[in-house]
Amino acid sequence: MPQVPQDYVPVFIQILFGIGFAAFTLGFSALVGKRGRDSSAKDTPYECGKDPIGPTHSRFSIKFYLVAMLFILFDIEVVFMYPWAVIYREMLHYGLGIFYSMFSFIGILTVGYLYALKKKAFDWTHNPTPPVPLLDVKKPLLK
Repeated sequence: MPQVPQDYVPVFIQILFGIGFAAFTLGFSALVGKRGRDSSAKDTPYECGKDPIGPTHSRFSIKFYLVAMLFILFDIEVVFMYPWAVIYREMLHYGLGIFYSMFSFIGILTVGYLYALKKKAFDWTHNPTPPVPLLDVKKPLLK
């Protein structure tokens, strides 16, 4: 059965509704949000009733981002195992190739995990030495 443009009308209506809703909520928020007045008390970060001490925007260690990226990497790799598990029994009729392919996949993941462990990528307290010496900012770079 050939598709005609009328089949896409509900999709276009939903897209227009989504864009309209987003524009309305942003506009209403800007309109209503103008009522408040800025003050130093309102601009002060809230620290559970205590006076804020130190900078409000502290820097995170790069380890946080490294562990997060490693988690996403290994988590996505596990997602690849679900389709394999669904068709595993059916594909066994064609031989053990599907078993060996997943075995090699898990082997590569294990090697990557062991490498990350060896490099202490999961250790929050480990401070690696930089591969190159840090520049001394007191000395001029060019003479």
